[in-house]
Amino acid sequence: MGYKKPSFIENIAEKIGLIPNLHKMGYQEPEKDMMSFSDEEVAQMYANFPPPEKWDNWTEYNPEVWPRKEKRNYQIVPTTCFNCESACGLTAFIDKETGEVKKFEGNPYHPGSRGRNCAKGPATINQITDPDRILYPLKRKGKRGDGQWERISWDEALDTIAARIRKALKEDRHNEIAYHVGRPGHEGFMEWVLPAWGIDGHNSHTNVCSSGARFGYNLWYGYDRPSPDHSEAKFILLISAHLESGHYFNPHAQRIIEGKMKGAKLATMDPRLSNTASMSDYWMPSYPGTEAAVLLAMALIILEKGLYNRNYLENWTNWQQYLEALHPEMEVTFENYIAAMIETYKDFTPEFAEKESGVKAEMIREVAVKIGEAGERFASHNWRSAGASNLGGWAVSRSLHFLQVLTGSVGTKGGTSPNSWNKFHPEVPNPAKPQKKWNELHFPKEYPLAFFEMSFLLPHFLKEGRGKMDVYFTRVFNPIWTYPDGFSWMETLMDENLFGLHTALTPTWNETAYFADFVLPMGLASERHDINSYATHGGTWVAFRQPVLREAARRNGKKVQYTYEANPGEVWEEDEFWIELTWRIDPDGSMGIRKHVESPYRKGEKITIEEYYQYIFERVKGLPEVAKKEGLTEFEYMAKYGAFEIEKGQSYKKNETPLTSEQLKDSKVDPKTQVISKNGKPIGVMVQGKAVVGFPTPSRKNEFYSQTMVDWKWPEYSVPSYIKSHIHNDALDKSKNEYVLVPTFRLPTLIHSRSGNAKWLVEMSNRNPIWMHPEDANKYKLKTGDLVKMVTDIGYFIDKVWVTQSMKPGVVACSHHIGRWKREQDQDGNRWAVNTVKMEQVQAGKWKMTTLSGIKPFLSDDKDSKRIFWKDGGVHQNITHAVHPDPISGMHTWHQRVRIEIPGPGENYGDIFVDTDKAHEVYKEWLAMTRPAPGPDGLRRPLWFKRAFRPDESTYKIESDKD
Repeated sequence: MGYKKPSFIENIAEKIGLIPNLHKMGYQEPEKDMMSFSDEEVAQMYANFPPPEKWDNWTEYNPEVWPRKEKRNYQIVPTTCFNCESACGLTAFIDKETGEVKKFEGNPYHPGSRGRNCAKGPATINQITDPDRILYPLKRKGKRGDGQWERISWDEALDTIAARIRKALKEDRHNEIAYHVGRPGHEGFMEWVLPAWGIDGHNSHTNVCSSGARFGYNLWYGYDRPSPDHSEAKFILLISAHLESGHYFNPHAQRIIEGKMKGAKLATMDPRLSNTASMSDYWMPSYPGTEAAVLLAMALIILEKGLYNRNYLENWTNWQQYLEALHPEMEVTFENYIAAMIETYKDFTPEFAEKESGVKAEMIREVAVKIGEAGERFASHNWRSAGASNLGGWAVSRSLHFLQVLTGSVGTKGGTSPNSWNKFHPEVPNPAKPQKKWNELHFPKEYPLAFFEMSFLLPHFLKEGRGKMDVYFTRVFNPIWTYPDGFSWMETLMDENLFGLHTALTPTWNETAYFADFVLPMGLASERHDINSYATHGGTWVAFRQPVLREAARRNGKKVQYTYEANPGEVWEEDEFWIELTWRIDPDGSMGIRKHVESPYRKGEKITIEEYYQYIFERVKGLPEVAKKEGLTEFEYMAKYGAFEIEKGQSYKKNETPLTSEQLKDSKVDPKTQVISKNGKPIGVMVQGKAVVGFPTPSRKNEFYSQTMVDWKWPEYSVPSYIKSHIHNDALDKSKNEYVLVPTFRLPTLIHSRSGNAKWLVEMSNRNPIWMHPEDANKYKLKTGDLVKMVTDIGYFIDKVWVTQSMKPGVVACSHHIGRWKREQDQDGNRWAVNTVKMEQVQAGKWKMTTLSGIKPFLSDDKDSKRIFWKDGGVHQNITHAVHPDPISGMHTWHQRVRIEIPGPGENYGDIFVDTDKAHEVYKEWLAMTRPAPGPDGLRRPLWFKRAFRPDESTYKIESDKD
């Protein structure tokens, strides 16, 4: 940079005020002017992270006044991002003069993100400075949903809710209390709280997110989430780009690129040319729902060419059981196992897969061979995408894991491990015993194999009279907007006979909070405590999300009892809220609830938040020793660095872990299956003469053949299969202009309904047009920007078209996390992203929404709010979707059959119509596809299946028809 003599043009521009006069006398003095630094000096200044020994007193130059040289002194406190599930490390830069957080950067001590962040991390500063955020507890005035609110105290809110829960518990109405969460963002906390109340009250979003994929993986090996070791892989196969452009976007994207730099090849199966597909060596734009056909064709090629890992198949699959059950005429030999599989999948030729999917047979062959050649270094992933979109979507992840098993890349370096091998699980103080209640509003008999709660069906269950919600919490959860069939949610939330007391725990306004009784402000990423641990690579780490202003106060010697004393306004956090609420439910301890939130260090006293986390951190493997070396407690260490690496990339082949002599004491080995049992429970398996842990399945191996599927009335799916989706081409009437709509993809810059209060993110992405290939657009004479009417099973929405070759012909797509709205009577919130709408019930069950105004500038303490240049807030598509519960996995199948029409006179951009009576009919149609419990021995559910907040085993038995 240095000094430069101004040009003639610069002189003129400075004199008439077009540009600042940077050359006036005395301005460019080395002590005051950043321009005195060379480019190399500036680069060096910002090349490295501040060293932690300087985090309490770090000096930088203020970029807002460049080129003037103005020092700004910071205190740096680590936390983690809360803008997707990755929980990447952040460091908050707190101005030492004003005590305000000024910016967020990465935390180099976080083993998952390693100091790097995507756009969502730094945008946290937008959220904590959001002029529309909720700062104080609120209570509704008037009728629910009228939009009138009054400020109350935390004591009033807590005492009111506690009294109502206490009454319900004493009247044995446990199943009328529910905690409904979107992204929990923490490990183990609510598993500590809700069982203490004795309720089966956890409800989640997982069956609209990932349950289908989880089910497919679980059938194989008892684990429900994969952990691909991308950076060490030789070949990577992704089914859709959802993961790499959404979940774990940053940690996985880093490692995929690292793998490619080492020579790995990348294939992406996605009808949309996503960011990940554009970086791939093979883009495989398959027709939605046909992915399993392609994967089984690859399996057949690997089998026929002998590219399979014999050692792994022979030792770690239940092939003997398969042959005995399905091929009793065959001798039980390994060679017959291979022959039987080839015969089973003989029709899944690459040509058949091409006919189904559109992916070229030649490419299928080439990728299959590459996978076989990669062997144990084959990494793959399916998360939401295909597994969450199709009838039988769980068959996609099941078929994908088949390739892992064939190559022996399960749990290997460069392969794909179970996620729990790479996750820390906290040990909490005073845990309660499993609850002795089973809530059929969450796990009904019709869905005995549903991997998570059937949360998206709750409005229909309540309409049918299956129960009610007396005390209902929504937390980081916005079902009216995020879920399908949002108008049915709105109808039931407005009915106080169905939802008694609705408390929304949220940092900002959302469509569901408008229909709450209490709206209680909770902290954002830098204003709360949480433990995070995710499967980002072949290692294990734990990170600490913490309220940075509270931690800064602690370091500076200022005592803070509750987090809201340090946060803006009276913004609290869920951890302290639940501890306090639990204490008030049982004020004298007579209900046996309060004892679970007592301090493990001070008998009879209420636990503090520091004590809770100190207790957990004391029990993190290796952390006490490392903290002691620095003269810190475990809590202080985590507060200082924000993360700890428990295992450095060696968490491989844990199924081969030997059982100890203590574990083997009094155990028995089944002479036929070689399963080792103790006290009637399987604990391991004999493999090549060694007693090892194995996998948590009935056979303790990967189960190519699933006796569970046979026992629970689905024998046709006893082995990996291809299931034609509800939106298969055979199910569409092309003469009526029917298409499949892909609504599941997200943009890397957005976070469902959580990014509306982040101005930088909304500035980048603020509309969700219909992606349409030119071939399809030409049929309707559409060009980019034209309106199109997407008619669903229960209504329609009108959107604009984006004509692009980045979409597979015959398929249309629309991003699912844009189109936020508020009614005129609702509180201002997320004004960077929210349309103002008119909502009317034109007749019973018939709802119409029209856009009154889009995004527009507004006055606030944020000077950027008056500079908003975008007007389009997108369209809310999810509310027009009917519920489509997969009859086996319970997953909502997101892909929609839509009829494409040209809007008529008076129909405008953003118009929405929904018939909730029709929505209930569609629900009943899909419900009729189920095969309800009981299963073997009168069980509600297989005992070996995982279950969120697993209750006591006694509740699994259906005692009578009335149960």
